[in-house]
Amino acid sequence: MQEFKVLGTGCANCRNTIALIEAVAKEKGIAIRLEKVEDLPAIMGYGVMSTPGVVIDGTVVHAGGVPTRSKVESWF
Repeated sequence: MQEFKVLGTGCANCRNTIALIEAVAKEKGIAIRLEKVEDLPAIMGYGVMSTPGVVIDGTVVHAGGVPTRSKVESWF
C-alpha cells in the first residue's frame, strides 16, 4: 500500500490536493494511506518550501500548487 503525505498548513490548495488524490485512488480502486502533515518543521524537513507538497513512500514528488489530475494519475 502506497503511503501518501500531503504537506501544508491547511490552505485551500492543500485540501484540494488531498481531495484530488483521494478521488483518483478511489476511481482506480487503489487503497492508499493518506496523511496530512501540518507541522512546519516537519514540512521543512522534507525540503519543501512551497506548499502543498506531496510525498509518496518517503520521496517528495510535488511541491507548490495543486498538482494536475494527470500528474496525480501518473503516481498510481
